Amino acid sequence: MILPIVRTALTALRRDRASLALCFVLPITFFSIFAVIFGGQHNSTPKISVAVVDEDQSTASSDLVKALQREGSLVVTTQTSSKDKALQQYTAATAENAVKTGDVQIALIIPLGFALNPISFDPAQSNGPSLELLNDASDMIAPQMVMGLLQKAAMTGMPDVMAEQGMKYTDRYIGGFTPDQQKRIRTSLDSLRRLQTSGASSGATNTNAPSGASIIAIHSRAVVGESKDYVSFYAAATGVMFLLFTASGSAGALLDEADSGTLDRVLSSRVTMTSFLGGKLVFNILLAFTQLSVMFFWAWAVFHLDMHNHIAGFVVMGLSTAFAVAAFGMLLASICHTRAQLGAVSTLAILVMSAVGGSMFPRFLMPPAMQKAGLFTINGWAIDGFTKVFWRDMPVSALWPQVAVLLGIGTALFLVARRVARKWEVA
Repeated sequence: MILPIVRTALTALRRDRASLALCFVLPITFFSIFAVIFGGQHNSTPKISVAVVDEDQSTASSDLVKALQREGSLVVTTQTSSKDKALQQYTAATAENAVKTGDVQIALIIPLGFALNPISFDPAQSNGPSLELLNDASDMIAPQMVMGLLQKAAMTGMPDVMAEQGMKYTDRYIGGFTPDQQKRIRTSLDSLRRLQTSGASSGATNTNAPSGASIIAIHSRAVVGESKDYVSFYAAATGVMFLLFTASGSAGALLDEADSGTLDRVLSSRVTMTSFLGGKLVFNILLAFTQLSVMFFWAWAVFHLDMHNHIAGFVVMGLSTAFAVAAFGMLLASICHTRAQLGAVSTLAILVMSAVGGSMFPRFLMPPAMQKAGLFTINGWAIDGFTKVFWRDMPVSALWPQVAVLLGIGTALFLVARRVARKWEVA
């Protein structure tokens, strides 16, 4: 009797496509997503965007900038990515603002007077101005990489300065050079500078700086999140994911009402399907917004999330996100035929969206292709909006891209759900 029971169970599983997807498609999909995120990181590193402000405008600072631009791990720009037609050179203020708004990951300011003492083999005795490295506290990897590449760029991009400084230290600690030796040194340095100007030294860009070398004084400063923790990110990431589960479960009441005949009785009255679905949508929006509010106010009460200064931004993003996830739940309920099918389909879709959209792993640490893929999810846009509010302290007016996309997604999904729901009108 065992084999017939097994055969019956296999037949039922084969017919239940949603369960098959949960058993085989979901694990493979999750494996593929995380393999793409982590699998190739030992061979390649996501490029870091760096805004450079050259206040010194000297040959030494220009050589340093050119050496940084040759680094394959960096995307170095000296001009603002303004929406205006005319690009402008970064200033210290605009570069810092670019880090605060997330346009670039790092801002490097080369101060006036850098050329007077650009490098030093003895940093303790260096009296020159320090380079200023502005960063976002949420990204702990980018500043360390840029600081290391700066040391490398100094060695490969300014060989004449390296040689000159080396001669000075040799003259100071080993003994003075004779006039003839000094003349030959000056001649060699002039030749080296001519080679550097002609580009003959560009082939040295593959040289790696020695481990622990520090020949440029750098002052690193976080301009975003220096006095914050990561509670706001976790609240948004987990909140949006569970909002999707709640919305799909709540929208499943449509299936219960269709099965019990309640939907037919409602539609036989003066209530239209559009009005009925609209009412369900409003309820699900209120439920999702309430759930999100409880989570964020819990974060405020227990983990000291700064809600007081961000109420307006939270309300705007909360309602926009609630609308998008409520419409998403309505669409899933309209497509599915049973509660069991809805549970399987929603689990598959929500977990995949959450993994790609940043609810399980920060998107800014993902490869560029995965970061772009996250823009096709509700999670990605919602987390970006909440990050602007709670992490970057941006005004409500700066939320318009996220709000517009979320409202657009919600409207499109609801219209599709209304179209699919015609099956109940003709049933």
